[in-house]
Amino acid sequence: MDRQIKQLEEMGATVPQARAALHKYKDVMQAAERIFDGEFAHIHDEGGSVRMQPDTSSIPTPSRTPHTSTPEDVVQDHDMIDVDDEDDVEDYVDYESDFEPQPMTREVDPYAGIFFSKDRREEVIEVEEEAEFVSLPESQEPIKLMTQGEWMKGCPEGNEQSFLFALYDYLCNDSCPCPQGCGFKVPRKKSDFFPLFSEFSSYTEHLRAVIKRSCPTCHIEFCFACGEMLNSANNRPSAFSGDNSLFHCSNLQGVILGVGLAMLEATFAEQRQQITCNGNQGPQRSKSNKKRKLHAHSTPTGDDEESDSYYASFSMGRKAKGGIGYAGDHREDTSGQLEAQAQQLVKDGKIGSLLSRIRVYLPSLRRHGGALTSDYMVHPTALAHLRRRFNYLCSTLLRNDSLTDMSDRSVLYFELFEWLETISNHEALASMMAMPIMVVSSVKSVAPKKAVHGKTVIRERAIIYEGSAGPRELLEAIVIQARAAIKGLEGMKSSDPEEEMTEEQKRMTAKGKGKAKEPSPSLNDENEKLLAFCHRILTTAEAIDRSLRETKGDAFVDRLHASLPKILTSSTFDHISVRTGGTEEERKKAYIDWAMQVRFEYCDLAVASPDAEANASVPHYKFYFDNDARMIATSDFPKRSLAIAKELAVLTTNLPVSWDSSVFLRVDENRVDIIKALIIGPEGTPYQDGCFLFDIFLGPTYNHTPPSVKYMTTNGGKYRFNPNLYADGKVCLSLLGTWSGPGWISGRSTLLQVLVSIQSMILCDEPYLNEPGWANAGGTPQSKAYSANVRRMVVRTAMLGNLKNPPEPFGDVIRTHYRLKADAVTAQLDGWLALDDGKQTTGDSAHSSGKCDATSSSNGFKKDVEEMQSLLRQLQDGTFQY
Repeated sequence: MDRQIKQLEEMGATVPQARAALHKYKDVMQAAERIFDGEFAHIHDEGGSVRMQPDTSSIPTPSRTPHTSTPEDVVQDHDMIDVDDEDDVEDYVDYESDFEPQPMTREVDPYAGIFFSKDRREEVIEVEEEAEFVSLPESQEPIKLMTQGEWMKGCPEGNEQSFLFALYDYLCNDSCPCPQGCGFKVPRKKSDFFPLFSEFSSYTEHLRAVIKRSCPTCHIEFCFACGEMLNSANNRPSAFSGDNSLFHCSNLQGVILGVGLAMLEATFAEQRQQITCNGNQGPQRSKSNKKRKLHAHSTPTGDDEESDSYYASFSMGRKAKGGIGYAGDHREDTSGQLEAQAQQLVKDGKIGSLLSRIRVYLPSLRRHGGALTSDYMVHPTALAHLRRRFNYLCSTLLRNDSLTDMSDRSVLYFELFEWLETISNHEALASMMAMPIMVVSSVKSVAPKKAVHGKTVIRERAIIYEGSAGPRELLEAIVIQARAAIKGLEGMKSSDPEEEMTEEQKRMTAKGKGKAKEPSPSLNDENEKLLAFCHRILTTAEAIDRSLRETKGDAFVDRLHASLPKILTSSTFDHISVRTGGTEEERKKAYIDWAMQVRFEYCDLAVASPDAEANASVPHYKFYFDNDARMIATSDFPKRSLAIAKELAVLTTNLPVSWDSSVFLRVDENRVDIIKALIIGPEGTPYQDGCFLFDIFLGPTYNHTPPSVKYMTTNGGKYRFNPNLYADGKVCLSLLGTWSGPGWISGRSTLLQVLVSIQSMILCDEPYLNEPGWANAGGTPQSKAYSANVRRMVVRTAMLGNLKNPPEPFGDVIRTHYRLKADAVTAQLDGWLALDDGKQTTGDSAHSSGKCDATSSSNGFKKDVEEMQSLLRQLQDGTFQY
């Protein structure tokens, strides 16, 4: 038993835990699994520094931070611990005594360790050893061997590290004896299982050449990976291959997936590094705004991180500022775009082919031709390989915010979907779909301390991993995009029910002499391609959920769905239930969480027809462009439908949201070309926390021409808030063709660009400078007076007016915005009142005149501020009259 206790110690257990586990479970591997599942977490080592304690917010793992991926460290640490087994009575249950522990009364969460908090952080020490090369008969060039540091890289979980180390050590150092016990042994070498060939197929051929061993004494064949006899009964023929030797045991599965996914990860990281080095973002764009902060990996720090392509591939630099709005002389350089796309397709083909070849070795009970031995006996390292190696590629691809780009790269994405479905089909792997992905947060080099296996350590790194969205949650973001695109591609539905054809109409249609209704034109090839891709995404999500219900149960799937992002289809969100929080940090988090949920919504923007038009088939809309929209209600424009589908796919998940400023969109549920936008004024500007409404219409020639945009927060056509926002609602923006500068680019410019341009370049900190000829007048008395007048208009109209009479359909959004930010807005108004110059409010700030005594507040600004602050207090205490 001492040897077994030592094994469990090396895996991270304490001596008392090892004794208790081995007493209850005689098998050492079963005991290890139960220890890492937390069953013996209540047993502590009084004198030791390694403890296992259950963590309800994370996967139960040994609490060892920083956690090293070099097992020699663990052994050395235990050597320094003076453990007195006899003094541990108070710390663990002695199963050899008559003492019976009291049953635990707390309710055990069956999903603890799967749905753990994304706020989780783990620190790991990873080492890079000196590279080893070996000459093999299959290659004329020396072949690099995978070191222990490379095998363990990227694994922040203590229990998974233990299994990884055990398999690596077993296949590198132990001899493989004849299963008949005749005394014949075959020594294992690192070059047998861990050579890194340039091609995955070369690696599998190498394994086939070494895996079958024969005993010269017993004349039997046995598996070099597990030491068991090769029994044809356990390796049934398969339709996809005539040689099933690589599916004989779980050890082979673990090493093939580990080496194969390491090759895949290195190839993918190298491609991304090439793109980064060339300064070319390629067709795949990174997400913007707050989502980048949530998902992006920070740039590594240290003296030598630049040379490490693995960690460099995680970094995402800040985009350079460029012209996206109404002024400036920068124009987009589109040269070389087709060449870059062609190169990307070649790279995608390479990754897709490698994914396809590795997927063959994933455990699958639905394998064509019948399941094999390794499909039933899944190695514990399989999940570890997928979570750290595959998830890197998976999360990168699923964070793509361009549905069109994904459709163009469908060869790669279709293979990715096959992987996700295969993983969800197997009970041993399915939980990964709900597990948050641990991503690199920071990297710091530390000085080497020792040698590993006699070889000099090149460098060590302290790496901090943080939790982020899991695979199913990332897929849901694409599902949302796909549904939005389908809504755009399927055209506009009539709000009236279809009338049943008469018998005469049916006969006319059947004879081809007439028809009751014109059929909708068929989609063009590009539309069909995108529509098919969108349906493939939805099919994948449905298949994954169906498999998860079969393998993990309804409760698992229901809990998973509760955490997925959602797009509301009607005003059903309970805004009142959103809590403000007690601290500023809690309030900011609550605000962002709320805004993320309600930033995009489908709703009914139609209004009841007047009596004279009670039988009208085309409804009216609460919309400035009502007449334009009604004129094309029965028309179909395939190119426009494709453009709208692409727009909606991007807008559903990419509208900017933050405490400082957000954009909210409402799209008619039957007419997706009818849109209303609400932009919250950015912090640090005279527009801060004001609510500004815009009506947007995607006309018949969209995206060949820009959208029609009308500014609606004008106090009845009286206020001009900005040189680029006229009192009659005109929006001056070069993208819209209403201002000088870079214009709309057909097929390339987007509505999101328009919204962000208004938010950041029109609603700016010094709007006076937007007026032609005044660009150099920053900080002048005229500019300050202009901003003071804007602030007065904002409080009266964009704040007070919109709160008292909120524009549809943003009433709940406006009230919740001010309720959650009541304290901040109150303080902001006090500051604005102190800055006010006492002048009368004028509709056009450019012609402000008539100085008044600032302390007399005869301009009515103080009254407006006090009324607004009173309403804010009512929102906070629940007495506000809706």
